[in-house]
Amino acid sequence: MFRYISLPVISLMLAGPALGQGGPSAVGVETVDVRRLAETVPIFAEVVTGRDGEVATRVSGSVSVVDAVEGNTVSEGDPLVTIDPELLSILLRRAEAEVSVAEAGLGVARARADTSRVAFDRVAGLQGTSAFSGGRFDDAQGELLEAERLIAEAEARLAVARAAEAEAAYNLERATVSAPFDGVVLEVLVNPGEFIQSGAPVVRLLDTTTLEIEASVPARFIDLMEPGLAVDATTETGEQFEVAVRALLPIETAATRTRPVRFAAPDLAEARTTAVGQSVTVMIPVDAPRDLLTVPKDALVQAQGGWTVFVVEDGAAQPRTVEIGLAVGDRFEVVSGLTDGDVVVVRGNERLRPGQEVAPVTAGLGPGPGGTAESPEASN
Repeated sequence: MFRYISLPVISLMLAGPALGQGGPSAVGVETVDVRRLAETVPIFAEVVTGRDGEVATRVSGSVSVVDAVEGNTVSEGDPLVTIDPELLSILLRRAEAEVSVAEAGLGVARARADTSRVAFDRVAGLQGTSAFSGGRFDDAQGELLEAERLIAEAEARLAVARAAEAEAAYNLERATVSAPFDGVVLEVLVNPGEFIQSGAPVVRLLDTTTLEIEASVPARFIDLMEPGLAVDATTETGEQFEVAVRALLPIETAATRTRPVRFAAPDLAEARTTAVGQSVTVMIPVDAPRDLLTVPKDALVQAQGGWTVFVVEDGAAQPRTVEIGLAVGDRFEVVSGLTDGDVVVVRGNERLRPGQEVAPVTAGLGPGPGGTAESPEASN
Protein backbone atom coordinates (compact mmCIF):
# COMPACT_ATOMS: atom_id res chain seq x y z
CA MET A 1 0.00 0.00 0.00
CA PHE A 2 2.86 2.42 0.82
CA ARG A 3 5.63 3.24 -1.66
CA TYR A 4 9.34 3.95 -1.11
CA ILE A 5 11.00 6.95 -2.74
CA SER A 6 13.78 4.70 -4.03
CA LEU A 7 11.42 2.32 -5.89
CA PRO A 8 11.72 2.39 -9.71
CA VAL A 9 8.88 4.06 -11.55
CA ILE A 10 6.86 1.47 -13.46
CA SER A 11 3.94 3.51 -14.78
CA LEU A 12 4.06 7.07 -16.13
CA MET A 13 0.33 7.28 -16.88
CA LEU A 14 -0.14 10.55 -15.03
CA ALA A 15 3.18 12.38 -15.05
CA GLY A 16 5.08 10.74 -17.90
CA PRO A 17 3.97 12.97 -20.80
CA ALA A 18 4.42 16.11 -18.74
CA LEU A 19 7.93 15.14 -17.71
CA GLY A 20 8.86 14.40 -21.27
CA GLN A 21 7.78 17.90 -22.25
CA GLY A 22 9.47 19.59 -19.26
CA GLY A 23 6.18 21.05 -17.89
CA PRO A 24 4.48 20.54 -14.52
CA SER A 25 3.84 16.92 -13.57
CA ALA A 26 0.19 15.85 -13.49
CA VAL A 27 -0.54 14.39 -10.06
CA GLY A 28 -3.64 13.17 -8.25
CA VAL A 29 -4.46 15.08 -5.08
CA GLU A 30 -6.81 14.86 -2.11
CA THR A 31 -7.45 17.01 0.93
CA VAL A 32 -6.50 16.51 4.57
CA ASP A 33 -9.69 16.76 6.65
CA VAL A 34 -11.21 16.13 10.07
CA ARG A 35 -13.56 13.17 10.55
CA ARG A 36 -15.51 11.96 13.57
CA LEU A 37 -14.29 8.42 14.20
CA ALA A 38 -13.86 5.78 16.88
CA GLU A 39 -10.97 3.40 17.43
CA THR A 40 -11.93 -0.20 16.70
CA VAL A 41 -10.62 -3.72 17.19
CA PRO A 42 -11.47 -6.81 15.10
CA ILE A 43 -13.71 -9.39 16.75
CA PHE A 44 -14.38 -12.80 15.25
CA ALA A 45 -18.06 -13.60 14.74
CA GLU A 46 -20.25 -16.04 12.84
CA VAL A 47 -23.41 -16.07 10.78
CA VAL A 48 -26.47 -17.32 12.67
CA THR A 49 -30.17 -17.62 11.89
CA GLY A 50 -33.21 -16.86 13.95
CA ARG A 51 -35.05 -20.00 12.81
CA ASP A 52 -33.48 -23.40 12.21
CA GLY A 53 -35.44 -26.41 13.33
CA GLU A 54 -37.50 -29.49 12.62
CA VAL A 55 -40.99 -29.12 11.19
CA ALA A 56 -43.38 -31.66 12.77
CA THR A 57 -46.65 -33.23 11.65
CA ARG A 58 -49.75 -32.41 13.66
CA VAL A 59 -51.59 -35.64 12.82
CA SER A 60 -50.80 -39.33 12.91
CA GLY A 61 -50.93 -41.47 9.80
CA SER A 62 -49.11 -43.04 6.89
CA VAL A 63 -46.88 -40.81 4.76
CA SER A 64 -48.25 -40.78 1.22
CA VAL A 65 -46.23 -38.00 -0.49
CA VAL A 66 -42.86 -36.39 0.23
CA ASP A 67 -42.49 -33.13 -1.72
CA ALA A 68 -39.48 -31.81 0.19
CA VAL A 69 -36.04 -32.35 -1.35
CA GLU A 70 -32.83 -31.66 0.54
CA GLY A 71 -31.23 -28.44 -0.65
CA ASN A 72 -34.37 -27.05 -2.26
CA THR A 73 -35.59 -23.56 -1.43
CA VAL A 74 -39.22 -23.39 -0.30
CA SER A 75 -41.64 -20.56 0.39
CA GLU A 76 -44.02 -20.26 3.30
CA GLY A 77 -47.03 -22.50 2.63
CA ASP A 78 -45.30 -24.86 0.18
CA PRO A 79 -46.17 -28.56 0.78
CA LEU A 80 -43.40 -30.60 2.40
CA VAL A 81 -45.00 -33.94 3.36
CA THR A 82 -48.56 -35.31 3.00
CA ILE A 83 -50.19 -37.84 5.33
CA ASP A 84 -52.68 -40.26 3.72
CA PRO A 85 -55.99 -38.32 4.06
CA GLU A 86 -58.40 -41.27 3.55
CA LEU A 87 -58.84 -42.18 7.23
CA LEU A 88 -59.00 -38.51 8.18
CA SER A 89 -61.79 -37.97 5.64
CA ILE A 90 -63.75 -40.90 7.12
CA LEU A 91 -63.38 -39.45 10.62
CA LEU A 92 -64.65 -36.10 9.39
CA ARG A 93 -67.73 -37.66 7.79
CA ARG A 94 -68.49 -39.54 11.01
CA ALA A 95 -68.15 -36.33 13.02
CA GLU A 96 -70.52 -34.57 10.62
CA ALA A 97 -73.06 -37.37 11.07
CA GLU A 98 -72.80 -37.09 14.85
CA VAL A 99 -73.54 -33.38 14.56
CA SER A 100 -76.70 -34.21 12.61
CA VAL A 101 -77.78 -36.70 15.30
CA ALA A 102 -77.15 -34.13 18.03
CA GLU A 103 -79.11 -31.46 16.13
CA ALA A 104 -82.06 -33.88 15.79
CA GLY A 105 -81.92 -34.70 19.49
CA LEU A 106 -82.00 -31.01 20.33
CA GLY A 107 -85.05 -30.60 18.12
CA VAL A 108 -86.87 -33.42 19.94
CA ALA A 109 -85.98 -31.92 23.33
CA ARG A 110 -87.28 -28.51 22.31
CA ALA A 111 -90.54 -30.01 20.99
CA ARG A 112 -91.07 -31.87 24.26
CA ALA A 113 -90.40 -28.69 26.19
CA ASP A 114 -92.97 -26.82 24.09
CA THR A 115 -95.59 -29.49 24.87
CA SER A 116 -94.75 -29.43 28.56
CA ARG A 117 -94.98 -25.63 28.65
CA VAL A 118 -98.47 -25.68 27.06
CA ALA A 119 -99.66 -28.27 29.58
CA PHE A 120 -98.22 -26.32 32.48
CA ASP A 121 -99.81 -23.08 31.31
CA ARG A 122 -103.20 -24.82 31.03
CA VAL A 123 -103.04 -26.16 34.57
CA ALA A 124 -101.69 -22.89 35.94
CA GLY A 125 -104.59 -21.04 34.30
CA LEU A 126 -107.07 -22.95 36.47
CA GLN A 127 -105.71 -21.50 39.66
CA GLY A 128 -108.48 -19.87 41.73
CA THR A 129 -111.19 -22.10 40.24
CA SER A 130 -112.84 -25.28 41.48
CA ALA A 131 -111.16 -27.21 38.62
CA PHE A 132 -107.62 -26.42 39.83
CA SER A 133 -105.64 -29.38 41.18
CA GLY A 134 -102.46 -28.84 43.14
CA GLY A 135 -101.21 -32.31 42.27
CA ARG A 136 -101.65 -31.80 38.55
CA PHE A 137 -99.96 -28.40 38.83
CA ASP A 138 -96.91 -29.96 40.50
CA ASP A 139 -96.73 -32.72 37.90
CA ALA A 140 -96.93 -30.26 34.99
CA GLN A 141 -94.29 -28.04 36.53
CA GLY A 142 -91.96 -31.04 37.04
CA GLU A 143 -92.40 -32.18 33.44
CA LEU A 144 -91.56 -28.66 32.18
CA LEU A 145 -88.41 -28.48 34.28
CA GLU A 146 -87.35 -31.93 33.05
CA ALA A 147 -87.95 -30.88 29.44
CA GLU A 148 -85.82 -27.77 29.90
CA ARG A 149 -83.06 -29.90 31.45
CA LEU A 150 -83.17 -32.20 28.42
CA ILE A 151 -82.78 -29.17 26.13
CA ALA A 152 -79.61 -28.13 28.00
CA GLU A 153 -78.31 -31.70 27.76
CA ALA A 154 -79.06 -31.85 24.01
CA GLU A 155 -77.34 -28.49 23.48
CA ALA A 156 -74.24 -29.80 25.28
CA ARG A 157 -74.23 -32.96 23.13
CA LEU A 158 -74.44 -30.78 20.01
CA ALA A 159 -71.54 -28.62 21.22
CA VAL A 160 -69.43 -31.75 21.77
CA ALA A 161 -70.34 -33.08 18.32
CA ARG A 162 -69.47 -29.79 16.66
CA ALA A 163 -66.11 -29.67 18.48
CA ALA A 164 -65.36 -33.20 17.24
CA GLU A 165 -66.32 -32.11 13.73
CA ALA A 166 -63.98 -29.10 13.96
CA GLU A 167 -61.16 -31.34 15.21
CA ALA A 168 -61.68 -33.79 12.34
CA ALA A 169 -61.68 -30.94 9.82
CA TYR A 170 -58.54 -29.51 11.45
CA ASN A 171 -56.73 -32.84 11.16
CA LEU A 172 -57.76 -33.34 7.54
CA GLU A 173 -56.66 -29.82 6.63
CA ARG A 174 -53.26 -30.49 8.20
CA ALA A 175 -52.71 -33.81 6.50
CA THR A 176 -50.32 -31.81 4.32
CA VAL A 177 -47.38 -30.43 6.30
CA SER A 178 -46.51 -27.02 4.85
CA ALA A 179 -43.43 -24.85 5.23
CA PRO A 180 -44.01 -22.44 8.15
CA PHE A 181 -41.54 -19.93 6.69
CA ASP A 182 -39.30 -19.30 3.68
CA GLY A 183 -36.11 -21.32 3.83
CA VAL A 184 -33.93 -24.17 2.62
CA VAL A 185 -34.63 -27.85 3.28
CA LEU A 186 -31.61 -29.21 5.16
CA GLU A 187 -32.88 -32.73 5.83
CA VAL A 188 -35.90 -34.92 5.00
CA LEU A 189 -36.68 -37.20 7.96
CA VAL A 190 -39.48 -39.46 6.60
CA ASN A 191 -40.15 -41.70 3.61
CA PRO A 192 -43.36 -42.57 1.72
CA GLY A 193 -45.26 -45.42 3.38
CA GLU A 194 -43.81 -44.73 6.81
CA PHE A 195 -46.34 -44.45 9.67
CA ILE A 196 -45.67 -41.51 11.95
CA GLN A 197 -47.25 -40.20 15.11
CA SER A 198 -48.50 -36.70 15.74
CA GLY A 199 -45.57 -34.47 16.69
CA ALA A 200 -42.99 -36.47 14.74
CA PRO A 201 -40.45 -34.30 12.84
CA VAL A 202 -40.63 -34.66 9.06
CA VAL A 203 -38.25 -32.00 7.70
CA ARG A 204 -35.44 -29.81 9.01
CA LEU A 205 -35.82 -26.30 7.63
CA LEU A 206 -33.37 -23.36 7.75
CA ASP A 207 -34.68 -19.81 7.48
CA THR A 208 -32.33 -17.89 5.18
CA THR A 209 -34.26 -14.62 5.41
CA THR A 210 -33.41 -13.91 9.06
CA LEU A 211 -29.64 -14.31 8.92
CA GLU A 212 -27.72 -12.34 11.51
CA ILE A 213 -24.19 -12.11 12.88
CA GLU A 214 -23.33 -13.01 16.46
CA ALA A 215 -20.08 -11.90 18.08
CA SER A 216 -18.71 -12.50 21.56
CA VAL A 217 -17.73 -8.99 22.61
CA PRO A 218 -15.51 -8.32 25.64
CA ALA A 219 -17.69 -7.08 28.48
CA ARG A 220 -15.58 -3.94 28.91
CA PHE A 221 -16.72 -2.72 25.48
CA ILE A 222 -20.44 -3.44 25.94
CA ASP A 223 -21.26 0.11 27.07
CA LEU A 224 -20.28 1.33 23.58
CA MET A 225 -22.51 -1.21 21.79
CA GLU A 226 -25.81 0.62 21.57
CA PRO A 227 -28.67 -0.86 19.48
CA GLY A 228 -28.56 0.61 15.99
CA LEU A 229 -24.79 1.24 16.06
CA ALA A 230 -23.37 0.59 12.57
CA VAL A 231 -20.04 -1.25 12.27
CA ASP A 232 -18.04 -2.73 9.42
CA ALA A 233 -17.89 -6.48 8.78
CA THR A 234 -15.73 -8.63 6.50
CA THR A 235 -16.15 -12.27 5.47
CA GLU A 236 -13.32 -14.76 4.98
CA THR A 237 -13.63 -14.23 1.23
CA GLY A 238 -13.06 -10.49 1.60
CA GLU A 239 -16.66 -9.32 1.12
CA GLN A 240 -17.26 -6.13 3.09
CA PHE A 241 -20.61 -4.82 4.29
CA GLU A 242 -22.16 -2.82 7.10
CA VAL A 243 -24.08 -4.36 9.99
CA ALA A 244 -25.97 -2.79 12.89
CA VAL A 245 -26.27 -3.83 16.53
CA ARG A 246 -29.72 -5.39 17.03
CA ALA A 247 -29.54 -6.83 20.54
CA LEU A 248 -27.19 -7.25 23.49
CA LEU A 249 -27.91 -10.65 25.03
CA PRO A 250 -27.78 -10.54 28.87
CA ILE A 251 -25.43 -13.52 29.18
CA GLU A 252 -21.74 -13.39 30.10
CA THR A 253 -19.25 -16.22 29.69
CA ALA A 254 -17.26 -16.42 32.92
CA ALA A 255 -14.17 -17.95 31.30
CA THR A 256 -13.74 -15.25 28.64
CA ARG A 257 -15.74 -12.34 30.12
CA THR A 258 -17.52 -11.85 26.81
CA ARG A 259 -21.16 -11.27 25.97
CA PRO A 260 -23.04 -12.26 22.79
CA VAL A 261 -24.10 -9.37 20.58
CA ARG A 262 -26.47 -9.85 17.62
CA PHE A 263 -26.03 -7.71 14.50
CA ALA A 264 -28.69 -7.19 11.84
CA ALA A 265 -27.17 -7.92 8.44
CA PRO A 266 -29.76 -7.51 5.67
CA ASP A 267 -27.13 -7.89 2.94
CA LEU A 268 -26.37 -11.47 4.03
CA ALA A 269 -29.64 -12.88 2.68
CA GLU A 270 -28.73 -11.67 -0.82
CA ALA A 271 -25.27 -13.27 -0.85
CA ARG A 272 -25.37 -16.60 -2.67
CA THR A 273 -22.44 -18.12 -0.73
CA THR A 274 -23.60 -17.16 2.77
CA ALA A 275 -23.87 -20.09 5.19
CA VAL A 276 -24.85 -20.41 8.83
CA GLY A 277 -21.67 -20.80 10.87
CA GLN A 278 -19.60 -18.82 8.36
CA SER A 279 -16.81 -16.77 9.95
CA VAL A 280 -17.06 -12.98 9.88
CA THR A 281 -14.86 -10.26 11.36
CA VAL A 282 -16.59 -7.21 12.82
CA MET A 283 -14.87 -3.99 13.85
CA ILE A 284 -15.96 -3.16 17.40
CA PRO A 285 -15.49 0.36 18.84
CA VAL A 286 -13.28 0.49 21.93
CA ASP A 287 -13.71 4.18 22.74
CA ALA A 288 -16.13 7.01 22.15
CA PRO A 289 -16.05 8.72 18.72
CA ARG A 290 -13.77 11.74 18.45
CA ASP A 291 -12.66 14.18 15.76
CA LEU A 292 -9.47 13.06 13.99
CA LEU A 293 -7.38 14.86 11.39
CA THR A 294 -6.89 12.33 8.57
CA VAL A 295 -4.79 11.95 5.43
CA PRO A 296 -5.26 9.45 2.55
CA LYS A 297 -3.03 6.37 2.89
CA ASP A 298 -1.90 6.77 -0.71
CA ALA A 299 -0.34 10.13 0.21
CA LEU A 300 2.21 8.46 2.51
CA VAL A 301 5.68 7.72 1.19
CA GLN A 302 8.18 5.81 3.32
CA ALA A 303 11.38 7.78 3.83
CA GLN A 304 14.35 7.48 6.13
CA GLY A 305 13.20 8.15 9.66
CA GLY A 306 9.47 7.94 9.04
CA TRP A 307 6.70 8.98 6.69
CA THR A 308 6.71 11.81 4.15
CA VAL A 309 3.80 13.52 2.40
CA PHE A 310 4.03 15.88 -0.58
CA VAL A 311 1.89 18.98 -0.02
CA VAL A 312 0.93 21.17 -2.98
CA GLU A 313 1.90 24.79 -2.23
CA ASP A 314 1.92 27.54 -4.87
CA GLY A 315 1.92 24.98 -7.69
CA ALA A 316 4.87 22.99 -6.31
CA ALA A 317 5.16 19.77 -4.30
CA GLN A 318 6.84 20.26 -0.95
CA PRO A 319 7.73 17.25 1.25
CA ARG A 320 6.65 17.19 4.88
CA THR A 321 7.54 14.69 7.53
CA VAL A 322 4.39 13.49 9.29
CA GLU A 323 3.57 11.42 12.33
CA ILE A 324 0.60 9.09 11.87
CA GLY A 325 -1.70 7.38 14.32
CA LEU A 326 -4.72 5.17 13.80
CA ALA A 327 -5.72 3.73 10.44
CA VAL A 328 -9.16 5.02 9.38
CA GLY A 329 -10.39 2.91 6.46
CA ASP A 330 -8.37 4.21 3.52
CA ARG A 331 -6.91 7.06 5.60
CA PHE A 332 -4.58 7.59 8.56
CA GLU A 333 -4.91 9.80 11.59
CA VAL A 334 -2.45 12.68 11.46
CA VAL A 335 -0.70 13.26 14.77
CA SER A 336 1.57 16.04 13.49
CA GLY A 337 2.95 17.56 10.28
CA LEU A 338 -0.28 18.52 8.47
CA THR A 339 -3.26 20.81 9.00
CA ASP A 340 -6.91 20.64 8.00
CA GLY A 341 -7.33 21.63 4.35
CA ASP A 342 -3.81 20.77 3.16
CA VAL A 343 -3.80 19.44 -0.42
CA VAL A 344 -1.62 16.32 -0.64
CA VAL A 345 -0.42 14.24 -3.59
CA VAL A 346 -1.87 10.70 -3.73
CA ARG A 347 -0.96 9.72 -7.32
CA GLY A 348 2.45 10.26 -8.86
CA ASN A 349 4.15 11.03 -5.54
CA GLU A 350 6.72 8.23 -5.94
CA ARG A 351 8.79 10.21 -8.45
CA LEU A 352 8.40 13.76 -7.18
CA ARG A 353 11.34 15.95 -6.18
CA PRO A 354 11.13 18.65 -3.51
CA GLY A 355 9.85 21.86 -5.08
CA GLN A 356 8.89 20.23 -8.38
CA GLU A 357 6.06 21.99 -10.22
CA VAL A 358 2.86 19.95 -10.41
CA ALA A 359 -0.54 20.12 -12.12
CA PRO A 360 -3.03 18.87 -9.49
CA VAL A 361 -5.95 16.63 -10.53
CA THR A 362 -8.54 15.71 -7.90
CA ALA A 363 -8.20 11.97 -7.30
CA GLY A 364 -11.52 11.49 -5.48
CA LEU A 365 -12.87 12.48 -2.15
CA GLY A 366 -13.29 8.97 -0.76
CA PRO A 367 -15.90 8.19 1.87
CA GLY A 368 -17.63 10.99 3.70
CA PRO A 369 -17.28 11.86 7.37
CA GLY A 370 -17.90 9.08 9.86
CA GLY A 371 -16.51 5.59 10.18
CA THR A 372 -14.25 3.53 12.39
CA ALA A 373 -10.56 3.46 13.09
CA GLU A 374 -7.98 0.80 13.87
CA SER A 375 -4.32 0.76 14.77
CA PRO A 376 -1.74 1.14 11.94
CA GLU A 377 -0.34 -2.31 12.76
CA ALA A 378 -3.77 -3.90 12.30
CA SER A 379 -4.22 -2.23 8.92
CA ASN A 380 -0.90 -3.46 7.62
